[in-house]
Amino acid sequence: MKDSEAVLHDVVAAEIKKKLKHLYRDIKQNPSGEKLHEFGGQYPDLILSEQGMVLAVVEIETENSITPDKINVWKAMSGSGARLILMVPKGVKPKLSSMLWDTGLAGKVSLGSYEISIDMP
Repeated sequence: MKDSEAVLHDVVAAEIKKKLKHLYRDIKQNPSGEKLHEFGGQYPDLILSEQGMVLAVVEIETENSITPDKINVWKAMSGSGARLILMVPKGVKPKLSSMLWDTGLAGKVSLGSYEISIDMP
Protein backbone atom coordinates (compact mmCIF):
# COMPACT_ATOMS: atom_id res chain seq x y z
CA MET A 1 0.00 0.00 0.00
CA LYS A 2 1.20 3.49 -0.81
CA ASP A 3 2.06 5.88 2.00
CA SER A 4 -0.01 9.02 2.48
CA GLU A 5 2.52 11.24 0.64
CA ALA A 6 2.34 9.02 -2.45
CA VAL A 7 -1.46 9.00 -2.33
CA LEU A 8 -1.53 12.80 -2.03
CA HIS A 9 0.95 13.09 -4.91
CA ASP A 10 -1.17 10.89 -7.17
CA VAL A 11 -4.43 12.66 -6.26
CA VAL A 12 -2.86 16.04 -7.10
CA ALA A 13 -1.52 14.61 -10.38
CA ALA A 14 -4.96 13.29 -11.32
CA GLU A 15 -6.60 16.65 -10.54
CA ILE A 16 -4.03 18.59 -12.57
CA LYS A 17 -4.47 16.16 -15.45
CA LYS A 18 -8.24 16.69 -15.29
CA LYS A 19 -7.84 20.51 -15.30
CA LEU A 20 -5.42 20.49 -18.25
CA LYS A 21 -7.13 17.94 -20.50
CA HIS A 22 -8.84 20.68 -22.53
CA LEU A 23 -5.46 22.36 -23.25
CA TYR A 24 -3.41 19.29 -24.21
CA ARG A 25 -4.55 16.35 -26.31
CA ASP A 26 -2.02 13.96 -24.88
CA ILE A 27 -1.20 13.88 -21.18
CA LYS A 28 0.94 11.02 -19.92
CA GLN A 29 1.19 10.31 -16.21
CA ASN A 30 3.88 8.57 -14.19
CA PRO A 31 2.24 7.56 -10.91
CA SER A 32 4.37 7.58 -7.74
CA GLY A 33 7.26 5.16 -8.01
CA GLU A 34 6.51 4.13 -11.60
CA LYS A 35 8.52 4.87 -14.72
CA LEU A 36 6.06 4.44 -17.58
CA HIS A 37 6.72 7.50 -19.74
CA GLU A 38 10.17 8.98 -20.35
CA PHE A 39 11.07 12.42 -21.63
CA GLY A 40 14.63 13.66 -22.00
CA GLY A 41 15.99 10.84 -19.86
CA GLN A 42 13.66 11.79 -17.00
CA TYR A 43 10.32 10.52 -15.73
CA PRO A 44 8.27 13.61 -14.84
CA ASP A 45 4.92 13.16 -13.13
CA LEU A 46 3.01 14.53 -16.14
CA ILE A 47 4.08 15.01 -19.76
CA LEU A 48 1.91 17.51 -21.65
CA SER A 49 1.87 17.13 -25.42
CA GLU A 50 0.02 18.55 -28.39
CA GLN A 51 0.28 17.28 -31.98
CA GLY A 52 3.11 14.92 -30.98
CA MET A 53 5.25 17.70 -29.47
CA VAL A 54 5.99 17.83 -25.74
CA LEU A 55 5.23 21.37 -24.58
CA ALA A 56 5.66 21.00 -20.82
CA VAL A 57 6.44 18.58 -18.04
CA VAL A 58 4.97 18.77 -14.56
CA GLU A 59 6.72 17.67 -11.40
CA ILE A 60 4.56 17.47 -8.27
CA GLU A 61 6.28 17.83 -4.94
CA THR A 62 5.05 17.35 -1.40
CA GLU A 63 6.54 19.05 1.65
CA ASN A 64 8.78 16.07 2.35
CA SER A 65 9.88 15.48 -1.24
CA ILE A 66 11.53 18.89 -1.64
CA THR A 67 15.19 18.21 -0.91
CA PRO A 68 18.48 19.69 -2.14
CA ASP A 69 18.89 16.56 -4.33
CA LYS A 70 15.83 17.62 -6.33
CA ILE A 71 17.70 20.65 -7.70
CA ASN A 72 19.67 18.39 -10.06
CA VAL A 73 16.48 16.64 -11.20
CA TRP A 74 14.81 20.00 -11.87
CA LYS A 75 17.88 21.28 -13.72
CA ALA A 76 17.81 18.23 -15.99
CA MET A 77 14.08 18.57 -16.61
CA SER A 78 14.28 22.30 -17.27
CA GLY A 79 16.99 21.71 -19.87
CA SER A 80 15.01 19.07 -21.74
CA GLY A 81 13.43 21.50 -24.23
CA ALA A 82 9.99 21.62 -22.63
CA ARG A 83 8.73 24.02 -19.97
CA LEU A 84 9.04 22.64 -16.43
CA ILE A 85 6.12 23.31 -14.11
CA LEU A 86 6.68 22.59 -10.43
CA MET A 87 3.57 22.12 -8.31
CA VAL A 88 4.17 22.47 -4.58
CA PRO A 89 2.08 22.86 -1.42
CA LYS A 90 0.89 26.46 -1.11
CA GLY A 91 2.73 27.07 2.18
CA VAL A 92 6.06 25.98 0.68
CA LYS A 93 5.90 28.17 -2.43
CA PRO A 94 7.72 31.25 -1.01
CA LYS A 95 10.58 29.14 0.36
CA LEU A 96 10.92 27.20 -2.87
CA SER A 97 10.78 30.36 -4.94
CA SER A 98 13.77 31.65 -3.01
CA MET A 99 15.55 28.32 -3.49
CA LEU A 100 14.98 28.50 -7.26
CA TRP A 101 16.44 32.03 -7.39
CA ASP A 102 19.48 30.93 -5.39
CA THR A 103 20.18 28.04 -7.78
CA GLY A 104 19.58 29.98 -11.00
CA LEU A 105 16.43 28.05 -11.92
CA ALA A 106 13.86 30.78 -11.33
CA GLY A 107 13.81 31.86 -14.97
CA LYS A 108 13.54 28.28 -16.25
CA VAL A 109 10.77 26.94 -14.01
CA SER A 110 7.10 27.85 -13.65
CA LEU A 111 5.97 27.48 -10.05
CA GLY A 112 2.41 26.57 -9.14
CA SER A 113 0.82 25.53 -5.88
CA TYR A 114 -1.94 23.38 -4.50
CA GLU A 115 -3.70 23.04 -1.19
CA ILE A 116 -6.11 20.62 0.39
CA SER A 117 -8.91 22.39 2.19
CA ILE A 118 -11.36 20.77 4.59
CA ASP A 119 -14.06 22.98 6.09
CA MET A 120 -15.85 21.44 9.02
CA PRO A 121 -19.02 22.87 10.60
